[in-house]
Amino acid sequence: MSVRSGPVAPLLVFAWGNRSRGDDALGPLCLDRLRALMAADSGVDWLEDYQLQIEHALDLVGRSWVLFVDASLTCTAPFEVTSLAPARDTSAATHTLSPQALLQVYCDLYAGPPPPCNLLAIRGEGFELGAPLSRAANAHLELALDWCRSWLS
Repeated sequence: MSVRSGPVAPLLVFAWGNRSRGDDALGPLCLDRLRALMAADSGVDWLEDYQLQIEHALDLVGRSWVLFVDASLTCTAPFEVTSLAPARDTSAATHTLSPQALLQVYCDLYAGPPPPCNLLAIRGEGFELGAPLSRAANAHLELALDWCRSWLS
């Protein structure tokens, strides 16, 4: 979670995943590559964490748009982009949340709607501890990055 004393960038790219578990690293790797491509003053803030937590609702404050990025075993290859809406779900716990549950926390805290949010789910195949990124996941990442560059411009 980031803590800011000044203004926030209008766009937040928020990726999560475990870099030590094969294709679960897709979100953080996507964020790394995008950040390297963008100018420092691009109006984008970058946030990476291991998982979504209740406290991350604070990182959404003042944003015009949020792009969540994560690996997925269930999305259609190579990736899917979906609009997110707040929702209570069974993932709401003290240790991890779905993006929809995080948006619901935002609504509960601020008594208003969160900023518009999209989820970029990149198809992964193997999430074993210590495994490298799979060949298929790497190809999916490249296609997702093409979409991101277009979306960010």
